[in-house]
Amino acid sequence: MELESRSADTIDPASPDPAHWPVGRLLSSAARRVERDWNAHLAAWDLNHASLAVLAHLLRAPMSQRELAGASGVTEQTMSRVLARMERTGYVTRSPHDDDRRRHIIAITDAGRATFGVASDRALAEELVVRGLSREQAEQLRLLLVVVAGPGPDGPPG
Repeated sequence: MELESRSADTIDPASPDPAHWPVGRLLSSAARRVERDWNAHLAAWDLNHASLAVLAHLLRAPMSQRELAGASGVTEQTMSRVLARMERTGYVTRSPHDDDRRRHIIAITDAGRATFGVASDRALAEELVVRGLSREQAEQLRLLLVVVAGPGPDGPPG
């Protein structure tokens, strides 16, 4: 697969051919495909991309729901739904905060730790994304995505 540069006159957002799409549409479409494939993989453990990220954050340290929502770039209401499901599956626990009974501290369980290790297999995750690319192209894609996903002019990524 050879990457070609596209001049502005060949960009056609309505084209059925992805080679003519603007970068934003390409990236969005690729992200949706990867998310669908990744969620299908994670479903075996009753996880999805959002809940796997929660486990990753909690591997570092227990956090409040507000902290998890901020770290994950979602609202507290959304995080509440994600955590309710994860608590039912036994991957996390909620405990009252020592100083503020209205808040809860979320911690990963041993089952959550073990599941994260298996479900987040890096080789499989990368295979779902880079299929069809050479090793060098996959590394180039990785480096470019680090730049795109990194902090913008207004601060850290979301």
